[in-house]
Amino acid sequence: MIRLHNTLSGRAEEFVPIEPGRVKLYTCGPTVYDYPHIGNWRSYVFEDLLKRVLLYRGFRVLHVMNITDVDDKTIKGANLKGLSLQEYTKPFIESFQAERETLSILAADHYPRATDPENIRGMVEIIKVLLGKGIAYRKDGSIYFAIDRFPAYGRLSKIALEDRRPGSRGGADEYEKESVHDFALWKAPKEGEPSWDTEIGPGRPGWHIECSAMSARYFGPAFDIHCGGVDNIFPHHENEIAQSEAANGVKFVNYWVHGHHLVVDGEKMAKSKGNFYRLSDVLAMGYDAAEIRFLLLSTHYRKMLDFTEGALRQARASLERIRNFLVDLAGITSDGPPHPEVARLIDSSRTGFIEALEDDLNISEALASIFTLIKKANVLKDKGRLVRKDAEDLRAFILLVDQSILSVNLASVTVHAAASDGGSGGGAEADIEKKIDARQKARADKDFKRADEIRQELLQAGIVLEDTKEGIRWKRVGPPKS
Repeated sequence: MIRLHNTLSGRAEEFVPIEPGRVKLYTCGPTVYDYPHIGNWRSYVFEDLLKRVLLYRGFRVLHVMNITDVDDKTIKGANLKGLSLQEYTKPFIESFQAERETLSILAADHYPRATDPENIRGMVEIIKVLLGKGIAYRKDGSIYFAIDRFPAYGRLSKIALEDRRPGSRGGADEYEKESVHDFALWKAPKEGEPSWDTEIGPGRPGWHIECSAMSARYFGPAFDIHCGGVDNIFPHHENEIAQSEAANGVKFVNYWVHGHHLVVDGEKMAKSKGNFYRLSDVLAMGYDAAEIRFLLLSTHYRKMLDFTEGALRQARASLERIRNFLVDLAGITSDGPPHPEVARLIDSSRTGFIEALEDDLNISEALASIFTLIKKANVLKDKGRLVRKDAEDLRAFILLVDQSILSVNLASVTVHAAASDGGSGGGAEADIEKKIDARQKARADKDFKRADEIRQELLQAGIVLEDTKEGIRWKRVGPPKS
């Protein structure tokens, strides 16, 4: 049984899909006026965790993530560059998809764009219904949603009408309206802005209407889960509820799941503070994509994540602990009957891992069950009680957890025994063997300084050496670290 904290009710609820066995999942995607930053990726990674848990539990997931390619920021950027919206936003969309793959985030089934003619038509249809019901009104060529004509407004954010003030992205815009509380559904054409000729007049969509239209296109008027960051709760998601439910007369979304902010060294990320990071910046610091994903994943989604150098190092150390465990398992080659405790450890860890994730994605407890398994299995290993079959079963379980949920590329951990004659042939592996030989010679000559330098050179190349009683082993644990 999966339980999720529903922002709408303010409590954890058992997840029951509208259609048995199938989940309709909508996640707020990027506004492509710039490249994504590490805070954006924190949200997308938590949503990926949710999706993977649903898939693991056997649900079929239909996932839609919108791409906002028309708003004030994209228009301003395109005009400054002298480009069309499509030309301006293309590199940002491509970068988003490339970085998504780098962080092993599963692709959505659909990435609808706000400027897609089919989506524009969908927005127009919703606005026509709202005009017909008298819930929307025209003013100076624009169309607005009258909040005071939707009594349920504020249920999600718990904000009363009188508490709303101008200044938010969806609040006080440059267009005149009857009440400061009302929000734009359709904006009148302006010089230098893109415009669409439609049944409701020329203009462009407001920010919020796109998500109502895009979700309806793929899901119908109601669906299961809507995700985003806590900054989306108000006004964006509140306005989505208002326009969708006012138009369709049914409950819009059953479960609203929101992730908390990412901060850097306890402060809001900002270019002016010099603490603004994109994925490429963190990779340039020498951390690989798996380590970054592990950090973004390992703090519960409803807790603020403090993105620090220390947190990155801790993520690396935690991931290294798992990688080293896999390396140690590869060194177990003795045959014999499997130890009965291993099966119990795996069953206990599997149960604890899944039960924790089903409890509102409690990733901390889930990871604790994995590290407890490693600790107890290492005790058996150190006592010489594990055989090849035990090692195979433990490795298979860890790799299943990684493939299904964590996705931190543990299958890439490879272990090699250093050749006693320095290896043969050519290529990268021969170069590694030569360095290992040089290190062995330096140690024999008691030139320990040079031996340590060679070890560090290999480490920088993502190669870790292990001196064992059977000889030297080396493993490749990731890309070169700078």
